[in-house]
Amino acid sequence: MNPARRYGQLLEGAPGILREDVARKSREGLNELEIQAHWFAGDFGMEFVSARGEKISIIQFGAWNREAGPDFAEAAISINGGDPVRGSIEIDTDAKDWERHGHSTNPDYDSVILHACMRQEGKEFFARTMQHREVPRIMLDPGMLKEAAPNPLPVARAGRCSAPLRDLPTETLREILQAAAQFRMGQKSARLARMGKLHGAEEALYQALAVTLGYKNNKLPFTLLAQRLPLKFLQQKKGDLDAILFGVAGFIGVTDFTKFDLETRSYLRNLWDRWWKLRVPFTRVSLAPDAWRLSSTRPANHPQRRIAALARIVENWRKIRALSAAGDIAAIRDFFENLHDEYWDYHFTLTSKKSVKQMALIGPTRVNDMLANVFYPLAMLSHPACWKDYVKLPAPLVSSRVKIAAARLLSDENDKKTILKSAVNQQGLLQIYEDFCMQDNSDCARCRFPQQIAQWQ
Repeated sequence: MNPARRYGQLLEGAPGILREDVARKSREGLNELEIQAHWFAGDFGMEFVSARGEKISIIQFGAWNREAGPDFAEAAISINGGDPVRGSIEIDTDAKDWERHGHSTNPDYDSVILHACMRQEGKEFFARTMQHREVPRIMLDPGMLKEAAPNPLPVARAGRCSAPLRDLPTETLREILQAAAQFRMGQKSARLARMGKLHGAEEALYQALAVTLGYKNNKLPFTLLAQRLPLKFLQQKKGDLDAILFGVAGFIGVTDFTKFDLETRSYLRNLWDRWWKLRVPFTRVSLAPDAWRLSSTRPANHPQRRIAALARIVENWRKIRALSAAGDIAAIRDFFENLHDEYWDYHFTLTSKKSVKQMALIGPTRVNDMLANVFYPLAMLSHPACWKDYVKLPAPLVSSRVKIAAARLLSDENDKKTILKSAVNQQGLLQIYEDFCMQDNSDCARCRFPQQIAQWQ
């Protein structure tokens, strides 16, 4: 039987299973990170009463959010015995911190479903989002704590399925992960084929590549940019390509060029002069500056560098189209890893100082992402045999999402380090995590994946 179809059978009759589960403890005098650690370890318990008298039950403690925004993402609570409410959880030492830290005016906190605090001094404070939704608040009892915060801090707590996966022969575990990855690949292929029917094959490829350049923080603005500036339109504007892309992205706002070095001044002046003449027709489609997520972004991954990469992709479209049609993965990798831009090879942003060291316009990790999410799924539509090459694809980095999935599904006996070196294994872990862990409302109790694993053998 086809491995992807076999994995699909595991999903049949396997409802309800949510996300990672985590908790913590605490004492007076602990700093915020230590309080969060105790919460994550479950030391405060799972049943609380809110400031409004609501009964709050923790279904999923969530996963550590290592980036900007609430402390824990992908959590779930029940209010007065109702259906699970999913979102983020924020932990503060004092109730006043919600306002003091600006959460009420930060859209990153609109997803918060629970505000947990160690104390509330003085008048009562209410946690409200930008949408004026009141967030339930609970108080944490330091008397529950008997020991110091756990260390090191795990990204997620192991789920019930980690035991049966631990006991599987290595080859069987590999088969399950690859089957899940092949199932995932089929979904990506189908999505790209559907986009091709709607917008044309080349436009679908162009938009998909733009999304990969957005990485995790800026997928939406890159999607909007590619949709509002279609490939065929940009191909007719090659002389003004950079000016239009940076202008519609909302990044051309500097008018005083005197404070920059000669090279930067010349580059900015050129962009501005061209954009100034072209800007009026693009007023309604230009993105606002706050559309972009710049926090927690590595300098080399700044969206301005990615926009420059998109411009070079459009310039070289004929070559990219030919490589994609041929399904020559090695040539595709070589092309993107050797894509250059005279200015952006040495600059992190439009106005940053010149770097001493040359940087890749599109690094190996992003190229791998393009291969895994765009070129291999496209190649699979006409060349299914390329799956054998995809299985050999390495994974240069481990994303926070993959780390959570691995912590949830695997045990130390599974040799996580070796497993996570493979792109196909990472994709398989993500698919299982999304199909089972993120659909579970029972904190593993009613998840059927452990039983489904037994069927595999």
